[in-house]
Amino acid sequence: NLRVLQFFDQEWNVPQAERDEWILHWMRTGFAAMEASLAASAQGGRFCHGDAPGLADCCLVPQLYNARRFHLDMEAFPTLRRIEAACLALPAFDAARPENQPDAA
Repeated sequence: NLRVLQFFDQEWNVPQAERDEWILHWMRTGFAAMEASLAASAQGGRFCHGDAPGLADCCLVPQLYNARRFHLDMEAFPTLRRIEAACLALPAFDAARPENQPDAA
């Protein structure tokens, strides 16, 4: 999140390359755990927990968007990518993309 990035920059003066590697490490770690959990889930379905989107999906999509901002290779996370695609096929998720906001730069 932005506050963490600003803390790295302002308080610790961490070089951007080191900061970005730290971010990527924790994204990979979290996504690997979520990928394993969802891939093994007995619930299955198009979304995180069944065939209807829920809170987990609302949290997952922006995290994956952020991961791409930092150029994280998403190849190792096919379940997460499949769920993201199902979410983004819905008008509400598509409308909520950052680039679709009126104040997007």
